Amino acid sequence: LTRQGLEEYVSDCVIVLDHRVSGQVSSRRLRVVKYRGSTHGTNEYPFLIDENGISVLPVTSLVLQHPASTQRVPTGVPRLDTMLGGAGYLRGSTVLVSGTAGSGKSSLAAHFADAACRRGQRALYFAFEESPNQIMRNMRSIGIDLQPWVQKGLLRFQANRPTSAGLEMHLTMIHKTIKTFKPQVAIVDALTSFIIGGNEIEVKAMVMRLVDLLKMSHTTSLFTSLTLSGAALEQTQTAIASMFDTWLLVRDIEIGGERNRGIYILKSRGMSHSNQIREFLLTDHGVELRDVYVGPSGVLTGSARLVQEAQEQAALMTRNQEVERRQIELERKRTTLEAQVLALRAEFAVQEIASMKIIGQEQAEDAQLAQERTDMGLSRKADTTPYKQRGASK
Repeated sequence: LTRQGLEEYVSDCVIVLDHRVSGQVSSRRLRVVKYRGSTHGTNEYPFLIDENGISVLPVTSLVLQHPASTQRVPTGVPRLDTMLGGAGYLRGSTVLVSGTAGSGKSSLAAHFADAACRRGQRALYFAFEESPNQIMRNMRSIGIDLQPWVQKGLLRFQANRPTSAGLEMHLTMIHKTIKTFKPQVAIVDALTSFIIGGNEIEVKAMVMRLVDLLKMSHTTSLFTSLTLSGAALEQTQTAIASMFDTWLLVRDIEIGGERNRGIYILKSRGMSHSNQIREFLLTDHGVELRDVYVGPSGVLTGSARLVQEAQEQAALMTRNQEVERRQIELERKRTTLEAQVLALRAEFAVQEIASMKIIGQEQAEDAQLAQERTDMGLSRKADTTPYKQRGASK
């Protein structure tokens, strides 16, 4: 370790500083070889020299002792909150959004940051593919303006190329920024930018330490991950999905010669969640999740959905017209029958009046005939009492 080969035996504390270059990227590391009379870490630690001095991050000593909250954090997309049990992500949890290029990962990340700033919380956005100005310009096209939050100090961008430093150095810079800014929400866009020249194992170790770091600070974090076209969608390049509490998958759905966007939740620990594949649109007012539409051949999206909706609307209109025709026909029959009943009642009333007149005339004639018979008997001095009544009186 030393030029003479004796100093490390004589000294009580030996610290080795190393400056190495890997893949044309340099990084500084520190290791405590020995420290008599004291327990100490023996791993290598990256350290950073900047305007604030030396920053050392003992990333290899993080342990699984982070807190677990039951509070919820909105995603910024109300219908996505509904899919996640009605209230969004768990506070302090880690979220992975994976999908192919152009599927809407960064749009969901921008919604999450915008929603946090609207609540008055601080959001930290780590960008490794685009500059902050480019991100803000692109998000304005879907109705999300991040510039006011930057001016108010609620949103901070930290944009660096993955090749600007080694993985451990990036982790050290992230740790330093989190410590100074103290965000409630953090976004890492995108993890797959660090995969260079078959370093998947190193990237996985770096992500593991970063996840532990964010959970220890109780920061709700969202990571994006690019899935290569043609690769299995439910698989990440670095096999890191098991580290995350919630995994959202955005994908392209090809139906009828067009590509539409869909989203579903592969897992979300600690909460009930939807198992549906939902189509979503990037509109001028942000991400809009559409209702699940199931046709005869399964879930439909895009033009196929519009065509099926038009066919069903036409069929519904035809059925409504048939129902209306039957109702009109029934009403016509009811009107006809009621008119016939009224006519019969009128005819019966006329016949009743005529019959009552005839009955009255006949009764009058009978009474007059009886009176005339009585008068005739009296004129002849005849006994006017009927014979039957006389016999009964004896």
